[in-house]
Amino acid sequence: MRRLLEPERKVDLVPWSGMSVTGGQGNVHVDPRVKRVLIYRLGSLGDTLVALPSLHLIARAFPNAERRMLTNFPVASRAAASAAVLENSGLVHSYEPYPVGLRSPFKLLQLILKLRWFRPDVIVYLKATPELSRVERDSRFLRTLGASRIIGIPETGDPRTLHEDAEGVREPEAQRLLRSLTTLGTASLFDRSHWDLCFNGAEIAKAKAVLAPLQGPGFFAVSLGTKVQSNEWGLRNWQNFLGVVAAQYPGWGLMLAGAQEERALCDEAASQWRSTAGAGPVLNTCGMLRPRESAAAFQQAAAFFGHDSGPMHLAAAVNTRVLGIFSARNKPGGWFPVCSRRAVVYHRVDCWGCELDTCVEQRKKCIFSITVQEALQALHSLMQDSIPNAGSEAA
Repeated sequence: MRRLLEPERKVDLVPWSGMSVTGGQGNVHVDPRVKRVLIYRLGSLGDTLVALPSLHLIARAFPNAERRMLTNFPVASRAAASAAVLENSGLVHSYEPYPVGLRSPFKLLQLILKLRWFRPDVIVYLKATPELSRVERDSRFLRTLGASRIIGIPETGDPRTLHEDAEGVREPEAQRLLRSLTTLGTASLFDRSHWDLCFNGAEIAKAKAVLAPLQGPGFFAVSLGTKVQSNEWGLRNWQNFLGVVAAQYPGWGLMLAGAQEERALCDEAASQWRSTAGAGPVLNTCGMLRPRESAAAFQQAAAFFGHDSGPMHLAAAVNTRVLGIFSARNKPGGWFPVCSRRAVVYHRVDCWGCELDTCVEQRKKCIFSITVQEALQALHSLMQDSIPNAGSEAA
């Protein structure tokens, strides 16, 4: 069993060959003549967030265009729609529902006619890495929409191929998406302006008002949410971890974040925090904040703890320190948080990279083998430059 514990291993974020990345705003090929852009991007919270640098690049390349996103709308309340992440940002102006698994010829024709009525000058393909046959099908569909230019469709090779280093560490998904847009120019993952969610005053005020009860030297944010069973670390581990953190950071507050249906679970996870002598206040915001408001609140936290999930990517987008507890269902690197300071705990077991949403046979041995002690060590490494009085006790 191989363990990967990386408090700040920036090599995971170094651009792979195939894209020239420059500092600052990068080199962008601006085309002010384009009036309408259709962006094809499916997914929910995390998928939208890792596309932020690409969306900023598109907005800079086509500053005068109306930008519409063809995207799936959520089937579960925990899977936030792209609009919940991008509203008010100015990166996307409108959204067109794409029914996943659409098979009805009549409904497909209706969608094609509606999109042709939009009359896109440019279509940008920002899909995940599907099978080549799916890409070919998508390409045929997009070519019926009448755009003179389609960007991001792989011309050769299998699009499932991802760049990996000799250790099997994948490039960030955000970088892979940027590689598909090289005709628009370049952008750097290290430039935080490319992750800007463009909060408005009301969102910042809402976050500030909700956080008012967390008086003290500071607070941590935690979210237990994940749509994938194999990514869950387990209630007992979170209880034990938070109990020790409460003892080692006396007076610090704890913000619990997530959907309304996760409220009871988060309360239970914080039970040992509440029972620890000297522990700071606990604030359960599950169901109280919209995704963008949660991100504005995370921006005020000393660090965020969580699984591979949408809330984790929200925290990374606002450059909050992130402690990520990862299963090995995916190869390391691709979905790690992109932020200045992070600590990722990942065990490379023999079945790593299985991509299973639900793990039964192996009983989630990759993530369950991560101990509370390892998570605490990762936290100490993450926080050592900001809290000199942090304790060093192990669970």
